[in-house]
Amino acid sequence: MKHLWGNPLDLPPYKGLIHPDLDIPDFRQALVDCGCSLHNSQIEILLDGRNKVWAVNLQGNKSKIKEIVIKEFKPKGLKKIKTIFLPSSPAKAWNGAVALFKAGIRTAIPIAYLERKKFGFTDRGCFVAERIEDAEEIRYLFRRLPPNEIKALLSDLASYLGNCYRAGILHKDLSDGNILVKKDKQGQHDFYLIDTNRIRARKKITDLRAAKNLIRLGIPKPYQRYFLEAIFRRTPVNPYEWFWYKWNKKSFSGYLHFKKKIGLKKLAEKLKLQ
Repeated sequence: MKHLWGNPLDLPPYKGLIHPDLDIPDFRQALVDCGCSLHNSQIEILLDGRNKVWAVNLQGNKSKIKEIVIKEFKPKGLKKIKTIFLPSSPAKAWNGAVALFKAGIRTAIPIAYLERKKFGFTDRGCFVAERIEDAEEIRYLFRRLPPNEIKALLSDLASYLGNCYRAGILHKDLSDGNILVKKDKQGQHDFYLIDTNRIRARKKITDLRAAKNLIRLGIPKPYQRYFLEAIFRRTPVNPYEWFWYKWNKKSFSGYLHFKKKIGLKKLAEKLKLQ
């Protein structure tokens, strides 16, 4: 699809952008009907946490898009204040998806984003994308695949993420839940980055930065060195990059344990810091 910057979308009290190829009355009406609410009988809840994510079936509309995923954002505290002078999370999700498409990196087709402003703050919004059929989070493959198939998966993943880094694409929350996988007709793995509000475009991503960016991925321990060698396309992997990866991965694991132990997430929510 072309012209990914989008056409203006005005659905009071929401404003945003819509993909030009989908800017047709029929599809606009579909967005009005499901909007940023859950008042729709044909929905499937995918995530019900700090941010809600749900899928909506659009059978009957005239576009080729038959099912969409909506991610709702309700910023609070500092995040809400930042929306006065910085893009909101829905806008970041749109910009991130556009950056991926411009770089030739697979992601869910961005359809629209909407945000509602009050007194200059964004207090609610959503990002809408096509649902990727027959895809699953990579974490399930890490747990399920036999050892002889893990290497093939990691080799394909390394090629995909390596292309991201070389294109200047950095996902700041590159976790197992934010990479979807499906197999093509030739049996090769196709990967899709989601949660695109965390995507950032950089002029250059150094190997050390790339190595640190990989620590949230649950790569099985016996294959971590192999994965880094595949990412950086050299064997053996540079010892400095290997040390940097292992040290940051261990530090991150310790941080998560500490965060869980003291209930840092719940505290931040009570103080309305997120």
